[in-house]
Amino acid sequence: MGRMAHIEETARRRRPGGRAARVIEAVHRAVLDVVAEDGVDKVGIPDISRRAGVQDTSIYRRWGTRENLILDVLLAASERTLTPADTGTLHGDLTAFATALIDYLAAPLGHGLLRALPFATESAEIAEARKAFWDTRYRAASVLISRAVDRGELAPDVDARFAIELLIAPIHFRNLLTWERIDAEFADKLATYVIRALRPAADG
Repeated sequence: MGRMAHIEETARRRRPGGRAARVIEAVHRAVLDVVAEDGVDKVGIPDISRRAGVQDTSIYRRWGTRENLILDVLLAASERTLTPADTGTLHGDLTAFATALIDYLAAPLGHGLLRALPFATESAEIAEARKAFWDTRYRAASVLISRAVDRGELAPDVDARFAIELLIAPIHFRNLLTWERIDAEFADKLATYVIRALRPAADG
């Protein structure tokens, strides 16, 4: 199954059909409109109910809380972001991916997702949305590592998921906890250090 086919299949499994699907689509669209217009802090269930043309009770019944609603919507909308660039080198690919992630987290969608994550309560729907989001993100990013293996820059046994975690964890850490500067220079430095961490496996 191709990447886009997998994403569409994941979305189909997560979203029921019929009237329920139309309600969910309308609610998702309303939340994304508010986030784009005014930021995630302005998302309120009464306003979303009015914009989507559904009852408040329908929203509470499915999502439980405002925070869970926001997180589910932003996870679903973010699954297709950050398409890996092909620069011809591992360092270039990692730097481009890190830069794209930095830019995404500074934009309304990514910034809203960061703000929503700490406040969501776990549920079956949120757990599924979170897993689908990260599975899609890791699968897309793993092509960076497979390209490097094909070019002979890394050994075939490099753990692609762990490599991507090494790259993105400091970005999320600074965004969520320390609020330190994050820029192109930081992305370049991250790529350099990740390659140093991975290459002993290639050389050993």
